[in-house]
Amino acid sequence: PEGKTAAGKSPVGKPSAAAPPEGKPAVAKGDEAIPWTPIRKRIAEHMVRSKHTSPHVHIFAEVDMHRVAGARARAKQEGVNLTYLPFAIFAAAKALRETPVMNAVVSGESTVLKKDIHIAVAVDTEKGLLVPVLRHADRMSLKEISAAMDDFGARAKAGKILPDELSGGTFSITNPGIRGNLFGTPIINQPQVGILRLGQIVKRPVVVEADGEDSIAIRPMMYLCCAYDHRVIDGVAGNGFLYRVREILEAGDFT
Repeated sequence: PEGKTAAGKSPVGKPSAAAPPEGKPAVAKGDEAIPWTPIRKRIAEHMVRSKHTSPHVHIFAEVDMHRVAGARARAKQEGVNLTYLPFAIFAAAKALRETPVMNAVVSGESTVLKKDIHIAVAVDTEKGLLVPVLRHADRMSLKEISAAMDDFGARAKAGKILPDELSGGTFSITNPGIRGNLFGTPIINQPQVGILRLGQIVKRPVVVEADGEDSIAIRPMMYLCCAYDHRVIDGVAGNGFLYRVREILEAGDFT
């Protein structure tokens, strides 16, 4: 403001009484200052370190989820309730097996291609975000993935996730849930090199082709966002991975 220096001091060098300590905004009457919990502090440090470490590239794909919706409906008739998340995990695990460089971690100046596919999936709890790891996700059936995620969700909310279950991930998936939004740009979970974010599923009119003819149909559509570490992943591999995830979801083959 006029009459003060950038450091919040008067021209004669005396500190302004109204200026808060450096790096801290003023807390006015009626405001509430909430100290960070240990979990929130670790998340903050991890996210800042990731943005400083990796040159993030964000790419998007629009996915027609009508075959996934059909598979969910058939499963429900059999008494099995599936969310959309297990389908995305299933597709990502298969695409990771076909794109090894995406299933990797950075170690110093080396890229370590991981033999096993261990997908870390973000789970929201009252105490903050936890990211338990689904081990050998590519060996699991759709129902096994769904059961494992239900178990993670229940135990995370009850505070019963074990520390070992939060380490060793080779790729991450985050899902905003039923109160999500159209799309978002996730931050890579270091030292991994990629993360996939699901967007909200919205029914929209889209152009579809049948027997060589175009027509308009109402389809459940979803945006996927993949962030990858451009130190390690080039565009061909990153784009190819996300294209493959979309292809698997739209094909509807989850056996």
